[in-house]
Amino acid sequence: MTGRTPSPTSTEPLTFLSRREFLRLCSFMTAVLALPARYGTRVAAALGAAAVSGRPTVIWLEFQDCAGDTESFLRSSHPTAAELLFDLLSLDYHEVLMAPAGQAAARSLAEAMERTPYLVVVEGSIPTADGGVYCTVGGRTAVQTLTEVAHGAAAILAVGTCAAFGGLPAAAPDPTEAVGVRDVVGDRPLVNLPGCPVNAVNLAATLVHHLTFGEPPALDELGRPLFAYGSLVHDHCPRRGHFDSGRFVREWGDEGHRRGWCLYRMGCKGPAAHSNCPLVGWNDNTSWPIGAGHPCLACTEPRFWDASAPFYRWMGEEHLPMRRAREREGEGIGVALGVGGAAVAAGVGAAALVHQRRRARRGADTSLPQGGAT
Repeated sequence: MTGRTPSPTSTEPLTFLSRREFLRLCSFMTAVLALPARYGTRVAAALGAAAVSGRPTVIWLEFQDCAGDTESFLRSSHPTAAELLFDLLSLDYHEVLMAPAGQAAARSLAEAMERTPYLVVVEGSIPTADGGVYCTVGGRTAVQTLTEVAHGAAAILAVGTCAAFGGLPAAAPDPTEAVGVRDVVGDRPLVNLPGCPVNAVNLAATLVHHLTFGEPPALDELGRPLFAYGSLVHDHCPRRGHFDSGRFVREWGDEGHRRGWCLYRMGCKGPAAHSNCPLVGWNDNTSWPIGAGHPCLACTEPRFWDASAPFYRWMGEEHLPMRRAREREGEGIGVALGVGGAAVAAGVGAAALVHQRRRARRGADTSLPQGGAT
């Protein structure tokens, strides 16, 4: 601990960070948010001010979930969970991480709700069947709790695909009639951060954006931040060169699989999945599903559990290089492999712009194509 208190307009380090680590964090967050490098000082000033003027209160609610998003949050590294909890935010209610239980936990929630406006993070889907009884905590259904807590929220972050779109609990036959946050409190400021689980980098960047600008980042039509979901996995996949050259894995463990060829014919849904996974990765960007040899399942998309199944069925010929070449009549295909913070910013920003323009021309389509037989 440095023991120094940062001033609101300085770039002094936070309590748990050295000055160098603090500035590195600010540069990284600026890059992930696809902001020009000059915004790094503004981000630094905002984070420094948060430690002085009072950390925003955060209420984290868990409903129909596996706690995977909490696990992802605990493994965040830029900043770490400890830095977020003790320097940038005041996490006043989180059933997994808090010490109080029972009536004491209920009092903690009531006290946190008195500190308006606060941020609300929702993990898990909300069941609506039979009055919502399938997720009841302390005698109150998830619908009741969410509706009450959302009333005083400055913004709501739906983390994970379950909270954003219903996720696995909403998959057929959906016995609990699970829905996402928007279907319950659609009148409140909402940011959807889908993923199974949410990427901790994107969660941290969204929180930093709120601390810096006092509002959510730019969103797409599904309420997802464009900096994280504005481009396709396919656009930045490191195996894209193999795809364009027609080198595909045909069988698990074959030579192509061992050599890192494209996984499209093994069911990869990268051409229909909006995410910056290839740029920010997981576990300090050491790996991600495709990097580990597994196809993308498009877990950031609505109804992915049903729309992507069977998971290892390919999406068909419509995305293959020769057909795409004929359709696009020689239009250049950009392959961006973000390396370092500046490359991440340039790649995500450019891809988001290209994606927006293409959607404007073709019209938005959030459904996943259904593949044929191999």
